[in-house]
Amino acid sequence: MPNIRARLLAVLVVLCGLCGFLTVAGSPTAGAATLPDSLSFDGTALTVSGGRFLDASGREVVLRGYNVSGETKLAENKGLPFASVADAKKSATALRALGGGNSVRFLLSWAYAEPVRGQVDTTYLAAATAQMGAFLDAGIRVYPDFHQDLYSRYLFNSGSWYTGDGAPAWAVALGGYPAESCGICFLWGQNITNNGAVKAAQYDFWHNNHGLQDFFLATAQKTMAYLKANLTTEQFNGVLGFDPYNEPYAGTYDSGQNSRTWERDLLWPFYVKFRARMDAAGWTDKPAFVEPNLFWNGNVSKEEGGLLDAGTLGSRYVFNTHFYDQKAISGVLMWGNAEDGQYVTDFGTVRDRASAAGTTAIVSEFGHPLNGTTAGKAPTVVKAMYQALDSRVKGAGWWTTPAASGPVLSGSQWQWDIYSGRHHELMNGNADKVLTTGDAWNDEDMSAVRLDDSGTATLRQDARLLDRIYPSATSGTTVAFTYEDRSRDGSTTLTWNPVPSSLPNTKQLVGSGQYGLLVWRSNGGTAPTDLHLPASFPTATTTVVSDLGTVYAPPAYTTTTKIAAAAEPGGTGSRRLLLSAPDSGTVHYALVTNGATAPSATLLAAARTELTAWVTQKVG
Repeated sequence: MPNIRARLLAVLVVLCGLCGFLTVAGSPTAGAATLPDSLSFDGTALTVSGGRFLDASGREVVLRGYNVSGETKLAENKGLPFASVADAKKSATALRALGGGNSVRFLLSWAYAEPVRGQVDTTYLAAATAQMGAFLDAGIRVYPDFHQDLYSRYLFNSGSWYTGDGAPAWAVALGGYPAESCGICFLWGQNITNNGAVKAAQYDFWHNNHGLQDFFLATAQKTMAYLKANLTTEQFNGVLGFDPYNEPYAGTYDSGQNSRTWERDLLWPFYVKFRARMDAAGWTDKPAFVEPNLFWNGNVSKEEGGLLDAGTLGSRYVFNTHFYDQKAISGVLMWGNAEDGQYVTDFGTVRDRASAAGTTAIVSEFGHPLNGTTAGKAPTVVKAMYQALDSRVKGAGWWTTPAASGPVLSGSQWQWDIYSGRHHELMNGNADKVLTTGDAWNDEDMSAVRLDDSGTATLRQDARLLDRIYPSATSGTTVAFTYEDRSRDGSTTLTWNPVPSSLPNTKQLVGSGQYGLLVWRSNGGTAPTDLHLPASFPTATTTVVSDLGTVYAPPAYTTTTKIAAAAEPGGTGSRRLLLSAPDSGTVHYALVTNGATAPSATLLAAARTELTAWVTQKVG
């Protein structure tokens, strides 16, 4: 969900005044070979080491994808992301082929997992497991999330303006909470700080009143054990870890307590308990994706935190946070659109906090509403967020200081809901409030996908923005990365990182096309570096300029090919670029563009000379 602080701030402000010519050195043009298993989704798990996600070949992995799906918040499909496994397969194929994702945050519901106190519903778990398997079989890695917003739908009555999701009805009944009321609230997020029932229920959970936390942890352990037992070994190894709790917040602080001490004294001990439950369920080698106080990195006001007192998180935890532009969502705190570099500082803070904690990071929610008064900002806001995930240097300065890029961040956009605009949700069980539009949840509309009238998945946002080049697996360490997606804001092409005039041949080669540029230092691994190729980069018209060679229309993979194209695992039609450099300690680069048409050998060689000199000067 969008950062609820933004919604609160918005109201407070109002009330208060990104077979052609071949010249690859040492690369055959024929004799394609089958990719070895180690280069596919092969049933090997990722680990966290040295502040990075690593695969079995020791490659640095970047996870990109979406949240699947906000449908879990609704009752119409009984807390499941999909109505059927067939729909899950349709969604997974589209997410890989249209959205370019290699991973998803997969939402689960405590209310449906444990509808009766102490009794786990294996029918629900079986259905959720089968739907999760559809994504794993499509080559998409998964991290489940027990999702909650405003604690529970059962705090709200049939006539309420708003609703929640998360805890079961029996958990709410234990609390004996007052009738919910948000007062004069125009946006649903205000409930978290204004609604006495919501605040009291949150407080009870974090203090384990009525044994609520104990029940939750027991259900989480049983859920994880069920997933391990009922997914195949290969599928289970595609499960990344578990997000214990969505957007934690105290509800009410104890006397003398603040956000930081609440994280230290209540939130972190909960994560330690959850980590122990993971171990008991057979998830020892998978990290917990732990979230700090949801307000810790807001761009209007911040609460001190970010798990500052948790020490070194290391390989057993991932620093997991959300980011929404509170100013842009407010409609009054940011009048214009987002610009080049808008969020590099905010996302730089995420990088720094993960580094200080000795682990890697993921931004497990980001995005912007696609309806309402601020929907016009979405093309620039989401572009700027992807830009900041790619690099901590804005476009205007990237070619000058590429080595300052920092690690490429993993992220999961909110959200991927094929039922967008086609729901049939009785809000809080009220037959007179049948919600069909948007997300069918508190007037939100943020899905990047929908089904058209023929039942075909289609994107609701610019494909150039969503389906992006990114280094899905780097054989070594990323030094710098950028992607210029040339996405559109209406009829305007957004170009925030043009190739500078100081590189005239490279600039001519790219032209008005999209391009990505990766600089990496090899680590001696034999597996190639993988870059996701968007659908806008057909193999026949993709150009690569690298210290490894130059190529127009990359050939099929062979064991001796330095630059090649191949299908991504899962059979969805998505593709990747493979760059083989089995040396150690060498700085390599690869420019990938769709802007050229049968470029001459002379132009390719000239661009290579320019880029080699540029890398030597800027990176060394």
